[in-house]
Amino acid sequence: MGPTINDKFPNLRGEASTTTEFDLYEYLEDKWGCIFMHPADFTPVCTTELGRAAVLQDEFTKRGVKLCGFSCSDASEHKEWLEDVKVATGGEVTFPLFCAPPRQHAVDLGVLDASNKDAKGLPLTVRSLFILKPDHTVALMMTYPATTGRNFDEILRVIDSLQLTVNHSLATPVDWKQGEDAIVNFPLSDEDADTKFGKGGYKTVELPSEMGKDLPKHYLRYTKVASKSKGCFPRFTK
Repeated sequence: MGPTINDKFPNLRGEASTTTEFDLYEYLEDKWGCIFMHPADFTPVCTTELGRAAVLQDEFTKRGVKLCGFSCSDASEHKEWLEDVKVATGGEVTFPLFCAPPRQHAVDLGVLDASNKDAKGLPLTVRSLFILKPDHTVALMMTYPATTGRNFDEILRVIDSLQLTVNHSLATPVDWKQGEDAIVNFPLSDEDADTKFGKGGYKTVELPSEMGKDLPKHYLRYTKVASKSKGCFPRFTK
């Protein structure tokens, strides 16, 4: 079984499309990371995904996030495939694609699909994606089947949520987007919330289950958050 949320993501060392001596931790430095797996090179859905990631690379960079692809193909295949990606999508991939032909890394990460095999009868990787915090622990995981392409707008959205909530006693509601109201994190009492956000700095939703009760903590409270600019954490607004 591979890493899950809050686990340390294993370092990936070996060959990549950009170097023969790739080291994931050195590449990420103190940045956030987005590691996404592909079933195989020269496949249609993966081609569209790589192109979309390349087109959006500036958006990831603004958020302090480094991209890294991963598949069981070798470096020569990666380099040839990236020419196809550029022609097909207009996206020029400059971030590394890690090479894992022996499949041991894929086994360790738990991302192989025994029901989906290549021409040699070997299992392919699923469309797993890991968002890593600067300490290389897993903040979020997504896994898609080979037939379904990922939504990179959603990936950016969850990165915005993760970066907002990791240090700010906040949570984000359903369908939240950058600049919208966030939720005061449930563990905070109302007294703590007053200290954190200021009196009047958040709004409590009046709920039937809480009516007429003297409660130290109301569970659904919203506060306004200013939009993020140039990759900086948002500022709270009253």
